[in-house]
Amino acid sequence: MGKVVMYSSVSVDGFIADENDQPGPLFDWLTSGEVPLDDSGVLKVSQASHDYTRAYWSEIGVTIAGRHVFDITDGWDGKPPAGIDHVVVVTHRPAPEGWDPEAPFHFVNGIEAAMAKAQDLAGDRTVEVAAGNVGGQMLAAGLVDEVRMDVVPVVLGSGKPYFGPVNAQHLLEDPETLQGNRVLHLRYQVRRQPI
Repeated sequence: MGKVVMYSSVSVDGFIADENDQPGPLFDWLTSGEVPLDDSGVLKVSQASHDYTRAYWSEIGVTIAGRHVFDITDGWDGKPPAGIDHVVVVTHRPAPEGWDPEAPFHFVNGIEAAMAKAQDLAGDRTVEVAAGNVGGQMLAAGLVDEVRMDVVPVVLGSGKPYFGPVNAQHLLEDPETLQGNRVLHLRYQVRRQPI
């Protein structure tokens, strides 16, 4: 079984989007360099960010996201982002009407069921959990092994918090850090001992 990583780009003050679900400048680092990050020709980052991000993307087998993220992205048009094999959507509702049943998206009720499905699909590869409400719920339930943040030098002031409505302390190990153009990449292992 692979590790479980909670991930997103985040503002210095801890938000993954504004109140209207707009990321603003949080993804500007993805076009701040000269090294192509994918085949689109749009995403270009520093060499350091490229090496860090490409290595991480190649580990991911499944992404878990909430229904809200699925809805605001229009389900990524039925194609998982960044070349990921599958997306598990945590939701109480069925797939949207007219949704292609062959698309590699799985609609699951509850975080535990979503994690079980994701780990089954991922095998030994990484399960990525989108930060926000679902990610915070999974962290609180002890299902997350690592927290990754791409910290962008902007203060949003308010919005959607990285950890969602986490209502308890969770200790993380000291971070591994890497500086890119307009981004600081951070990796924290989740401490498993009681607080």
